[in-house]
Amino acid sequence: MPVVAQLPTGQRLTVRAAAGAFLDTVANPNTVRAYAAGVGKIALRLGEHRPLAAVADDEIGEALEALWGGAAVNTWNARRAAVLFWLAWCRDHGHAAPAVPAWARRLAAPDSQTPARSQTAIDRLIARRDVGIRQKTLCRLLYETAARAEEILTLNIEDLDLTARQARAKAKGAHAKTRRRGQAREDFVLETVYWDADTARLLPRLLKGRTRGPVFITHRRPGPGKVISPRDVCPDTGMARLSYGQARALLDEHTALKGPGTGWDLHEFRHSALRTSG
Repeated sequence: MPVVAQLPTGQRLTVRAAAGAFLDTVANPNTVRAYAAGVGKIALRLGEHRPLAAVADDEIGEALEALWGGAAVNTWNARRAAVLFWLAWCRDHGHAAPAVPAWARRLAAPDSQTPARSQTAIDRLIARRDVGIRQKTLCRLLYETAARAEEILTLNIEDLDLTARQARAKAKGAHAKTRRRGQAREDFVLETVYWDADTARLLPRLLKGRTRGPVFITHRRPGPGKVISPRDVCPDTGMARLSYGQARALLDEHTALKGPGTGWDLHEFRHSALRTSG
């Protein structure tokens, strides 16, 4: 195809050029529009002028989560499929390209039931020696608060009241606060989440004396050139906030029995807690 022959190779192929070339090969206008809704937005999210070869697999998964993690199942599956086809097309034509990570898997049909994990199963997971303190605390906190993973992962230490076993978290769908002219801007209306004794025992071990910054952080510093909000970096260690995609991948590593992508999902803790309390 002429458009493929004109494409640069290796590090010179940008995300934008790769997306445009792929969409140009699709003949059906309806299919073009459907694919463009996924590929086009992903390209913008990743940075259109970046070399495609420099994009990591997890960045693809995190972009999918950021754009459509809260969308309907059919929407998620359609956008994921478009990105999957695009990246496979790039590799088939000899270009270095990332892949959709296993943890960003296709979701089950809308009428299927989200698994409800028993408290015994959750206790066993948290008790395992190969599960680190960060993962233990996150799993326990998700289960005890019945909060959404996005709400818990955005918590900063300053948001916690360890004595009262509670925190102020931005709820999903929260609207920005109204403010009078001249007042300092408040980001969002917050809601209180509460936890029990097991989380209360784990949190001090996780924080290790830290008093500022994200509660859950990665084990490495942000890469060069990556722009991150100061709120998303620990001022004491320089480590970045743990993302939803990273947390989901870690959970999959500890729970997958039939290969990558077959483990538990983060939302199962909330579902399990609500099912138990109901």
